[in-house]
Amino acid sequence: MSYETFARRLSTQLTTGLRQLCQVNLVAIEQQTYEEYVAGLSQTTILSVVDIDPLPGTGILEFSVPTALACVDYLLGGPGGEQPTRPLTDLETPLLRGLIEQMLTVLRYALEPVGIAPVLSGIEYSPQFLQAAGATDMFVVGSFEMRIGNQVCLATLCLPLASIMPRLQTKSDRKPTTAAEQLVAKESTARLRTALSGVPIQVSVRFRPVHLSSDQLVSLQPGDLLELNHRLTAPLAVEAGGRTFAHALAGRSGTRLAGLIVTTPKEQSS
Repeated sequence: MSYETFARRLSTQLTTGLRQLCQVNLVAIEQQTYEEYVAGLSQTTILSVVDIDPLPGTGILEFSVPTALACVDYLLGGPGGEQPTRPLTDLETPLLRGLIEQMLTVLRYALEPVGIAPVLSGIEYSPQFLQAAGATDMFVVGSFEMRIGNQVCLATLCLPLASIMPRLQTKSDRKPTTAAEQLVAKESTARLRTALSGVPIQVSVRFRPVHLSSDQLVSLQPGDLLELNHRLTAPLAVEAGGRTFAHALAGRSGTRLAGLIVTTPKEQSS
């Protein structure tokens, strides 16, 4: 939820700050070792090293150099366009640093329910020379599709799992209290309902079960009749996923068999 909030608010912040149409969408969230994460990055990229106060460890906000140069060009009033992959100049670096600090302000808001206040500690360009953690340390890696004008890249945000897991477990045990937490919880519930509303579910209507001995079961032949022992006026069980969630009376709807949902499962005498 925090990553989705970050993507949504970052889209607005970049569009306003760069005066260009920008869009950031969450693509995936994965659990990776630091070695796996670094191996998947380009040899030259923008690595924003982030202190995750007050927790121990280091986080990383990463996106491509051409995207960073396009942002700087827009900040200077330029047209953007195609950009090379090259180190930033002394003039461009402070502008990029200011932009990243604004992005971390958005991230700080998104992570407020978890109690994390990220602060920029440095900018690096080579993943191979950045030793932010041990090779086997686990990270939560969020991947984002970032569109800045005509530039498109896959940005990543990784946070150390060992540091944030206790906070996530603590937050899951209590109800939302702050305005940000309540907003995130409300939006998450709405998204969950929207996603589940179109999921097909197999529903069955069944009579009471019939109990047979093993001998009776193996001796069944085509044409044999089984006594269902179910009153005509007794409601049928409506089930989904092995759970009874309603009761219905047998009936018809046109030429089809149907079940009329009733409020109580009480039987009526025949």
